[in-house]
Amino acid sequence: VDIVVSTSSVNFNNPMETIKTLVIQNNNLNTAITDLKPQYTLGNQLIYRYDTESAFDGGNEYYFFETKDVRAANVGVQFIDLQDIYHSFLFTNGKRKDLPYTYNPDINGNFVITTVDRNDVDVEADYTMVHFSLLLDELPKDKAVHIYGGFNNFAIEDMTKMTFNSESGLYECAFRLKQGFYNYKYVIVDETGKVDEGAISGNFWQTENNYKVLVYYRDLGARFDRLIGLGETSSVNISN
Repeated sequence: VDIVVSTSSVNFNNPMETIKTLVIQNNNLNTAITDLKPQYTLGNQLIYRYDTESAFDGGNEYYFFETKDVRAANVGVQFIDLQDIYHSFLFTNGKRKDLPYTYNPDINGNFVITTVDRNDVDVEADYTMVHFSLLLDELPKDKAVHIYGGFNNFAIEDMTKMTFNSESGLYECAFRLKQGFYNYKYVIVDETGKVDEGAISGNFWQTENNYKVLVYYRDLGARFDRLIGLGETSSVNISN
């Protein structure tokens, strides 16, 4: 990701120290790049043209499902079962790391709360128990499979940890989510908490991702950073 910071309203005093940038892929702060310094200036522009330092893994398109209508199975949902609440059982997913890239448009890990028969989805959308399953050989004890996405700000927590079912040969997990359209993928986490996002889904240069760049300025002697710039683009608009 190349960056050009241009402004006529701020005098860049010592930009190596006063300017900070935050580069975010798909709104995931866990993988944000924070330590970039301007490489050179051109007039009132700060130029960042790094190679590997500002590069992200391409990843893969996210899986997705929709639960806006609990009376019928929607996209990504195999069947629905009414128990104490509605249970949505998703189709079983498999490892994609060693498969060819397949174009499958997503919303880059995000989610949208929506229903088919409610006016105010913020308060009227129901919760459903969403059941995930992944066909994958059992991993060593020092590694765990988690469900990953913007639905919980890409957090690794007990709720998202999958359990291997020796009878079905599947990793399984279930938790409640409001009705809506969701992106998700599977990641492997080691005992130190390190997340390997490509271990199951793989990394492909063709994958479409969103990027945001936030630029902060702290004047000499100031005690806070001031947001002075925001840029956003898609990888389809970035050329090497």
